[in-house]
Amino acid sequence: MLLSRFPRISLAHLPTALEHMPRLSKHLGGPEIYVKRDDCTGLATGGNKTRKLEFVMAEALEHKSDTIVTVGAVQSNHVRQTAAAACKLGLRCEVLLELRVENPTQTYSESGNVFLDKLFGANIREYPAGTDFDKAMLKVADEVKAGGGSPYIVPGGASDRVGALGYVNCAMELLGQCNEQGLIMDHLVTATGSAGTQAGLIVGLKAMRSDMPLLGIGVNAPKDTQEQRVYDLACETADYIGQKGVVSRDDIVANCDYIGDGYGIPTKSMNDAVLLLARLEGLLFDPVYSGKALAGMIDLVTSGYFEGAKNIVFLHTGGSVALFAYADQLNT
Repeated sequence: MLLSRFPRISLAHLPTALEHMPRLSKHLGGPEIYVKRDDCTGLATGGNKTRKLEFVMAEALEHKSDTIVTVGAVQSNHVRQTAAAACKLGLRCEVLLELRVENPTQTYSESGNVFLDKLFGANIREYPAGTDFDKAMLKVADEVKAGGGSPYIVPGGASDRVGALGYVNCAMELLGQCNEQGLIMDHLVTATGSAGTQAGLIVGLKAMRSDMPLLGIGVNAPKDTQEQRVYDLACETADYIGQKGVVSRDDIVANCDYIGDGYGIPTKSMNDAVLLLARLEGLLFDPVYSGKALAGMIDLVTSGYFEGAKNIVFLHTGGSVALFAYADQLNT
């Protein structure tokens, strides 16, 4: 399986490190826990979207596009990295921000990722929650065309078959690191939202004939909805790379018990998990994606979900910039 036939540009600092978390492992008294540091991909403070953007932005350039059109929630890590990638490549960036969180604080609305979006010069448009963003992005793209530009639409999270290639590649990278370090990973855990990360990972694992189980911990949708979203994209991605049928429905597992009151709304378990990792391992996680997934993994370790496992790895999707947006809501 070769990804070299797909257009790609270098945006990320790869490979990201695979690190042991000895103090967390001891504290939880369960398996040895490792972290795959995709918070350290380098672009605009890093995060998982950068891997996806290496393929997505390369396709935009192949199409001779001069303007990127994309969408995300107010504190979107994806938008921040996309705006930065556009700057790096000399492209304009039109951003559609969904006002998904009700009654946001001023800190939430103006700092964190939003501050960086503005720093990168993105043109920001705000829309109410529930907007049909497929139509809205097409409308913005038509405006760009009317002004003489050439738009390229990047879906939320860069989660399409092109963006998912970044995590097909990540799965291959992780398996190589495990081989180099002499590690057998009994489980891989990551946050799952727009589906591209989990979908790409499972395609990469299965295409490489790995039997490492992958658990996605959901941040915004019910279990059935999330698993179907991931499965559909995984099938599309597998077909795209010439591996049709490599993923079965049973390969897609999402635990969506840690969302709390909804997307972007802090939970006590997330708050506790973020504080725990900061003070045990000096690592930062965000309140929306990685923090809630981390809280889920910790709870599953303590409740015996991983019983019998020797090693597990948590893929850190980044997003610590959003901590600043929630500074007045987190209990420190």
